[in-house]
Amino acid sequence: MKGLIGKKVGMTSIFDEKGNIVPVTVIEAGPNVVTQVRTQETDGYSAVQLGYGERKEKNTPAALKGHFAKAETTPKVELVEFRNYEFSKELGESVTLEMFEEGDKVSVVGTSKGKGFQGVVKRHGFSGVGMQTHGQHNRQRHPGSIGSSSFPSRVLPGIRMAGRMGNDRVKVQGLKVVKILSDKNLILIKGAVPGHNGSYVIIEKK
Repeated sequence: MKGLIGKKVGMTSIFDEKGNIVPVTVIEAGPNVVTQVRTQETDGYSAVQLGYGERKEKNTPAALKGHFAKAETTPKVELVEFRNYEFSKELGESVTLEMFEEGDKVSVVGTSKGKGFQGVVKRHGFSGVGMQTHGQHNRQRHPGSIGSSSFPSRVLPGIRMAGRMGNDRVKVQGLKVVKILSDKNLILIKGAVPGHNGSYVIIEKK
């Protein structure tokens, strides 16, 4: 497993070698700093914890201050642990985009945009209850009947209804790395990734 923490900058488009326009998401990935190294002997499993994003000292809890001081690095905003990390990294060492190459297939994990409380048409793709006919004029986007007649005389659990939408952890797999700008720590990935601009994402490569 390889991976980095990054920040979603936004979307744009570039031209490929054939002149086709390609929609890409720009992610500022790195440099990450190794803030903890777990080993099979001491922790029962091997993993590397990476930190990304600068954090003010006054806004950092005391326990985390000691954690970052041990790694001899400034406080970080985001901490992510990668198990069975392929690179042998030392505490406090920087990790950059050198693990990725153009054309690689990666997975991106992020938190999707929160959309608040939504009805069944937007949340589940329902078509509503039909046209304005038979005296029905204000129920076009309603869910319709949700009961089960006289048996079992209750609403079954798991039925799709209105509710909170978005703000979920989402993993998009099989995305292609189109371009890498190492001098600016930018990676351009084909297609959309979850989250709003400025949100933190995890880029994984197996």
